[in-house]
Amino acid sequence: MTSVKVKFRPSTVEGRMGTVYFQITHARKVKLVFSKYFIFPGEWNGARGAVVVPTEPERAVAVSVIRQRIRWDVELLTRIARRLDDEGIEFSADDVAEEFRGCRHESSLTNFTQGLIAEKIAKRHARTAEVYEASLRRFRVFLCERCGEEDIQLYQITPQLIEAYEVWLSGRGVMPNTSSFYMRSLRAVYNRAVDMGLTEDRRPFRHVYKGVGRTEKRAVPLGVLRRIKQLDLSGEPDLDFARDVYMLSLMLRGMSIVDMAFLRKTDLVDGHIIYNRSKTGQRLMVEWLPEMQAIVDKYPCNPTEFLLPILTKDGGNNIHAYRNQGAKINRNLKKVAERVGLGMNLTLYTARHSWASLARSQGVAISVISEGMGHDSERTTRIYLSELDCSVIDSANREILSVL
Repeated sequence: MTSVKVKFRPSTVEGRMGTVYFQITHARKVKLVFSKYFIFPGEWNGARGAVVVPTEPERAVAVSVIRQRIRWDVELLTRIARRLDDEGIEFSADDVAEEFRGCRHESSLTNFTQGLIAEKIAKRHARTAEVYEASLRRFRVFLCERCGEEDIQLYQITPQLIEAYEVWLSGRGVMPNTSSFYMRSLRAVYNRAVDMGLTEDRRPFRHVYKGVGRTEKRAVPLGVLRRIKQLDLSGEPDLDFARDVYMLSLMLRGMSIVDMAFLRKTDLVDGHIIYNRSKTGQRLMVEWLPEMQAIVDKYPCNPTEFLLPILTKDGGNNIHAYRNQGAKINRNLKKVAERVGLGMNLTLYTARHSWASLARSQGVAISVISEGMGHDSERTTRIYLSELDCSVIDSANREILSVL
């Protein structure tokens, strides 16, 4: 039988805060584990062995956070002891303390997520890595405001915490679809940790919104696309480059900037680009047409392994470079939109909507483009495209480019 008690050691200096520590007792032997939690003597109830939240507002929040974290740590210590006991092996209080210290580092949300990010980058899933990083960054801001720290243990992710996170996002003007995006990304990380046995599944996301509502269509009309294509931007290289990348994205069936940036020269095989979408892992084939080559020929031959003139320097952080390029292109596309009188925001993402809209307006069968291109169901898109002969889609793409 293992017991875990919370104790308090006051400071030897009067008026200073003392230290909270845990007393682990097993087989009549005691191990003390000192925490990083510090409180004043008046914030400790020795008779109950518990932290007392003071009435002063400036300390009430901080002490409430400490009390919650102590509760979580006691729970983790108890779970470790119970598991060791269930395994039927001999263990000591020292073993419980050692595993506790390891769990607090290895099973933190930040450490685990950063490990997944590194794994995704190694597998060339740059978009997924970016999503995980953005979601972790946003959640850490929430934790900092709520708990005073930027990290949390995986076992501390509870339904109550995630519901509070949803309320926090809403209070900062985050729209439901964006909130859902953060929730689904964080849930994917959490589910991976559950699969790896790093935490029990408490189903913390069961009460928050994780759907995807319909958003305003962002397709650019054909007439405007023609004006964008015909703009004389020869004296403004930044705007010219932004326009060219946008047109390439459109010609490549709305290919995302991350997929375009990391296309390799070896991905161009027998007149077709063959690549895996970073977002879904779906393998796609796109016919490489003269219109695409004409744009690429405007720029010096890329000295790197990449095909398009987006990442043109060897070495350095390619993920950081592509993000900077994408942001710069979108800023310049806003200026391009002003030139053609487009009454909506022009970004690289609108190329995907525009390709789908053009295809439908040209009478291309829904089974070819799939309603999922618009994006009601990514799964439907994958099903349709996997069943179709690539030549049918290539033919549809040639029809679309012919009207530009």
